[in-house]
Amino acid sequence: MSSIILTQTPSVPRRLLLLLQLSFLLLLSSASNAVTPAGVPCRPDQAAALLRLKRSFAVTSNSVTAFRSWRAGTDCCGWEGVGCAAGAGANNGRAVTSLHLGDWGLESAGIDPALFELTSLEYLNLAYNNFGGSKIPSDGFERLIRLTHLNLSSSGFTGQVPASIGNLTSLVSLDLSTYFMIVEIPDDAYETLISQTANSIWLIEPNFETFISKLTNLRDLHLGYVDMSNSGAQWCDALANSSPNLQVISLPFCSISGPICRSLSLLQSLAALNLQHNNLSGPIPDFLSNLSNLSVLRLNHNELEGWVSPAIFGQKNLVTIDLHHNLGISGILPNFSADSRLEELLVGQTNCSGLIPSSIGNLKFLKQLDLGASGFFGELPSSIGKLESLNALGISGVGLEGPLPSWVANLTSLTALVFSDCGMSKFPIFLRHQYEINGLDLSDNEINGTIPHWAWETWNYISLLGLSGNRFTSVGYDPLLPLQVDLLDLSNNMLEGSIPIPRGSSTSLKYSNNGFSSMPSNFSAHLRDVTFFMADGNEISGNIPLEFCSAKSLQLLDLSYNNFNGSISSCLMDSVSTLQVLNLKGNELHGVLPDDIKEGCSFQALDISGNLIEGKLPRSLVACKNLEVFDVGFNQISDTFPCWMSTLPRLQVIALRSNKFFGQVAQSAVEKNSCEFPAARIIDLASNNFSGPLPQDQWFKKLKSMMIGYSNTSLVMDHEVPRVGRYKFSTTITYKGSAVTLTKILRTFVFIDVSENKFHGSIPGTIGELILLHALNMSHNFLTGPIPSQLGHLNQLEALDMSSNELSGVIPQELASLDFLAILNLSYNKLEGRIPPQSPHFSTFSSISFLGNKGLCGLPLSTGCSNTTSLNVIPSEKNPVDIVLFLSAGLGFGLGFAIAIVVAWGIPIRKRSTVRQRAL
Repeated sequence: MSSIILTQTPSVPRRLLLLLQLSFLLLLSSASNAVTPAGVPCRPDQAAALLRLKRSFAVTSNSVTAFRSWRAGTDCCGWEGVGCAAGAGANNGRAVTSLHLGDWGLESAGIDPALFELTSLEYLNLAYNNFGGSKIPSDGFERLIRLTHLNLSSSGFTGQVPASIGNLTSLVSLDLSTYFMIVEIPDDAYETLISQTANSIWLIEPNFETFISKLTNLRDLHLGYVDMSNSGAQWCDALANSSPNLQVISLPFCSISGPICRSLSLLQSLAALNLQHNNLSGPIPDFLSNLSNLSVLRLNHNELEGWVSPAIFGQKNLVTIDLHHNLGISGILPNFSADSRLEELLVGQTNCSGLIPSSIGNLKFLKQLDLGASGFFGELPSSIGKLESLNALGISGVGLEGPLPSWVANLTSLTALVFSDCGMSKFPIFLRHQYEINGLDLSDNEINGTIPHWAWETWNYISLLGLSGNRFTSVGYDPLLPLQVDLLDLSNNMLEGSIPIPRGSSTSLKYSNNGFSSMPSNFSAHLRDVTFFMADGNEISGNIPLEFCSAKSLQLLDLSYNNFNGSISSCLMDSVSTLQVLNLKGNELHGVLPDDIKEGCSFQALDISGNLIEGKLPRSLVACKNLEVFDVGFNQISDTFPCWMSTLPRLQVIALRSNKFFGQVAQSAVEKNSCEFPAARIIDLASNNFSGPLPQDQWFKKLKSMMIGYSNTSLVMDHEVPRVGRYKFSTTITYKGSAVTLTKILRTFVFIDVSENKFHGSIPGTIGELILLHALNMSHNFLTGPIPSQLGHLNQLEALDMSSNELSGVIPQELASLDFLAILNLSYNKLEGRIPPQSPHFSTFSSISFLGNKGLCGLPLSTGCSNTTSLNVIPSEKNPVDIVLFLSAGLGFGLGFAIAIVVAWGIPIRKRSTVRQRAL
């Protein structure tokens, strides 16, 4: 898989925007001074409004400096950031026509209404300030009818974009975007997306077609990170038809979909088109090569497909062509002209193919080059070594083997380099003299031995260092590294000893699946800004270091499948207020779970399965209102069923398997109304000491997420730290000595397992209303009565196990209509009568599905049926047959999604030394 380290910005660089804005202000100011009579001050009402606006900002060092010239009794037209124009009420004083407060670092709880008293405003810039997640006022902008330039970007606004902005018919430039930078590494299990933004809050535009309809004079439109998902495919035609003068369209991260419409060909003035990181589909239209003014084309990270015309690459004025991460597009690179202006050419992770032309050396202005497409073949042309301006190079998956070409050392401007998946066996020695490198990815090669000592000392700071998936055996440096790095990935090597931790302000540290045996001492100062820390699948022993308790930015901690022992410190669960995912699965932790979790708990997933934890579940978990995944399976917890957890509205996975839970489940009068889990999709109570009847009919009726699907959530259950990374939740479901680990939990997967308990009584018919259920296991209990015919309504059911109970009666004919049923076990009950005949599904099940039912007859059993309803069956030795509930075909859930599974026959789940599963 190819990867690329890039620094991406909106189609017009931020510094250029600021320079343009400053130039605009200077023009306004000079024009005003040229024609306005000397000595005419600003209007008093304008000065008063500005002073009220000033007071709405918090007093900080930034505001004190910024507003130093804003003093009562002085001419507001001379205040910093304020511009006045001639003829704007000169008799009573001049009116304010421009207000430039952009990038001042101001803080406020919202826009003060005083702003809208400046009705002569033509230019307004409040960008790069902090409005604290407030909403843009719904009323007020309609008063600013002269406004031509509005910039509210990267200022922390949230909520809906007010319709009043769409009524500003004089607007020429509109910027509501959030500035971003990206450093990315694609990975099947762990997708890293570092996007440094001023704020992480999104705006929403629910009706883009209506919003844009009156903005007929618009030339520049920047809506990056504004949620436009409701617009469907209409966004494209709406833009072209409403704003024919558009020169810049920048809509990255807007959740727009559909094809790139042909009507965009009408925008002959279009100079920049930035649609990266959306859900666009269909082909890349050929008309883009005919837009003679087009200089920036960013379509990366979409779902585009089809052939890309070579003419697009030859478009004379294009400076940027970014098509990477569109796996469905194909094409070949043309011969490049010497007069090409290309500065960025990015086609990695596409299906582009053919030879890379040597004429690529003609691109003398090229700064970023990504050729990481698996279809390219042949040698890399040495002419790339002539590209003196090149600062980022991605050549992953191009068939490069052995040492790097010698000409790479000629790229003296190189600051970002990707070789991943190139079959290299040695660390590139020329990098020792590349002092300006700020991004390096050598992952998934065959480099062995020790990481060079100089690699930690050559670069004082590097944004990313990816060395995962090699054969390194030693870090080659002291545990506390001198290098400062944002993202360090050493996972999937053979490294031993103490885990190395870089100094400074790292955000993501990955050490998974190595042989590390210890943590360095006194490393808390190195965790100041760490949000992701993953050291799963190592051999680390001893207590969990208390340094993690002082990591105030930590959001995800995965120490699963190690040898940690001792108890879980209370500070780990109540002091790290930012911690959202804690995975301690598969260690040797003992004692009880801390029960002093504070209000405001951030946990989204808590996995402590496969340890030696005792005692009761901590009732203080009710403070964790965002908890979605709770897994304490394979411990020694002795407690009753946690009805009290029903107060957690988002709880979807409840895994209590293989503990010492006891008593009834939701049977008392009190519990009936206080034990509802409407969000639950996975309930695993197997191998405990639960007793009494199964929960009553009304309890199953409350499992709403097992009845109704939701389309407004992501398909895979995961946790995303904005601008840092995505972590996929996993869970293990077991059946009589076998274990199946789902490395990705689909939200469509619905599962109930109450096997190996002491439940008795009948099976509630309301289970048949859980129509999204994929697997149901009630085996090894003392259930009696008939199999409810209502189970025939479970059209998604793929696995049904009711073996080793005392069920009686006939097998309902309705079960024969379950089209997806692949696994069936009704053995060792008291069923009788004919197995449903002429059923295409029942005919595929072997006799072991029905063994131990003396009264059953008919195929696939060898005993035929007579006219009587109860026939004798030759008894067989009662040797229960264990059937694995899920095979790879059975895990499709009817959706065709491939899910990695691990089946560990007869091996206890907590024996990590033999079978180790990554919780990714």
